[in-house]
Amino acid sequence: MTTYVLTSARPYGGDPRDVVLRDGVVAGITAPGAADTAGATVVAAAGLMLLPGLVDLHTHLREPGREDAETVETGTRAAALGGFTAVHAMANTSPVADTAGVVEQVWRLGTEAGWCDVAPVGAVTVGLQGERLAELGAMAESAARVRVFSDDGHCVSDAVLMRRALEYVKAFDGVIAQHAQEPRLTEGAQMNEGALSGVLGLKGWPSVAEEAVIARDILLNAHVGSRLHVCHVSTRGSVEILRLAKERGLDVTAEVTPHHLLLDEQLASTYDPVYKVNPPLRSAEDVQALREGVADGTIDAIATDHAPHATEDKEGEWAYASPGMLGLETALSVAQLALVDTGLLDWAGLADRLSTRPAQIGRLEGHGRPVAVGEPANLVLVDPAARRTVDPAALASKSRNTPYAGRELPGRVVATFLRGRATVLDGVLA
Repeated sequence: MTTYVLTSARPYGGDPRDVVLRDGVVAGITAPGAADTAGATVVAAAGLMLLPGLVDLHTHLREPGREDAETVETGTRAAALGGFTAVHAMANTSPVADTAGVVEQVWRLGTEAGWCDVAPVGAVTVGLQGERLAELGAMAESAARVRVFSDDGHCVSDAVLMRRALEYVKAFDGVIAQHAQEPRLTEGAQMNEGALSGVLGLKGWPSVAEEAVIARDILLNAHVGSRLHVCHVSTRGSVEILRLAKERGLDVTAEVTPHHLLLDEQLASTYDPVYKVNPPLRSAEDVQALREGVADGTIDAIATDHAPHATEDKEGEWAYASPGMLGLETALSVAQLALVDTGLLDWAGLADRLSTRPAQIGRLEGHGRPVAVGEPANLVLVDPAARRTVDPAALASKSRNTPYAGRELPGRVVATFLRGRATVLDGVLA
């Protein structure tokens, strides 16, 4: 295996250090110029931030079933270019990842691709239908070792079924990741409910449809004593509910997407379906509350909800377009713009939300670990001073539905290392 010496890198934005990667681990951290570079590949890292490799709790890789939109290969290439060393692949594939066989298939495809680790997410219910529990235990015991279960795209709206799921996963320290959306309150909804939805003539999605489910599930989880994770939080009220739960010491975690930290409902005025997403873009006040929730730790993680779509599914009338946005290759830049450049977080805090906490929630050993001697060399080098204009045609994903097309974003992933092996060098796949 190649030995790398990262010269004058800045771990977490701190003082420059030479960092040696050998045999899959961080083999040494020295003063600049003190590392032995004989026989090593030297990566000039002056001015670059060195962070633990990013971990995504919420990625749609579409395989099996929708390989026209994305595959495990193309999705993990995008992940590596975005600085990710591990992603959680959501269960809404075709067939649904609700059996040991399907999650093992996704896991093996990720292993064969080799761009980042792929941790399959198992469905909570059979076929995502919300009627009976899927084979949670069999998926947990499979080669994929599933620990996160979600019907994402669908809410587990039946309180009895949700309670049973929370009880079941306690046996193997699993977590139920809920898509908080009361279905009867959001039937036919097209965007955030408010004055703008009335002006645009689009049926609104009320904030309470998310908040009511979160409140219910927090109470259920407290009763059961299990682990609850809330997907893609999008409203100020949700942040307030989560903050109260954490003040009470309840075992609940939550994530927010990069796009909900930057974009707001005003973009629906364009009727451009690239801005249609589930949950919808919310008000500017919600965006600010979400940023503050990440900054104070109420929201534990930033997760991309990378949702690639084929052209025919995304480009058309707003009402008929599929919801979702690409996120893997732009997540770090958007998070830098929304949180670091605004002074809400430093680079160590951003690493915590994009790597350390997601790895802990997903129970991923070897990821989200400190940049320290003896730790696994799952790392990313970032140039925070770089600027780039997003070109959809240049993305590694098979799909092109990025809301940032033509927009200049800060930061650039220079290199990504998976267990000491470079998957990205000088901004391109290695």
